[in-house]
Amino acid sequence: MIPKLFTVLALACFLTIGTKAQGIDSLQLTSQEIPAGYSLTKENNSLSIQAQALYDDPAMYGTLLGKFKTKRIQNFDHKKDKGCIMYFEFENGFKGQGFLDGLLWGGDKPTKEHPEEYYAKGKFLIIWSFKKGSTIAKISKDKIQLLLK
Repeated sequence: MIPKLFTVLALACFLTIGTKAQGIDSLQLTSQEIPAGYSLTKENNSLSIQAQALYDDPAMYGTLLGKFKTKRIQNFDHKKDKGCIMYFEFENGFKGQGFLDGLLWGGDKPTKEHPEEYYAKGKFLIIWSFKKGSTIAKISKDKIQLLLK
């Protein structure tokens, strides 16, 4: 009886963890992952209007990027590193990489004026709006790539 109960509880725990890992909330940085000197803020810290326009109304780009499901944003302040991380989830997966490149950068790679970087995998799209060399962006990228391999 006890081994069966343990097996059922272990399976339930595993399924709960697996489900959470698939959610957009699990991709965000936790307070323990945020380095000293950084603080979360409600102020919009996007470095470009193009990235902010996408976050403000992703459904407007639905035919080009995929059907939008949910979004989250984390805005960070630091005396030398200010920006945000935008998290998007699409119902049937992200599409439209070429369009996104043009929207964010006006070309095929980030520029000094438009330094945003992004990672798309399956139904998730994450955009980092920070200047090149951002510590917190690197921490987030490492976490995202580990979770969405």
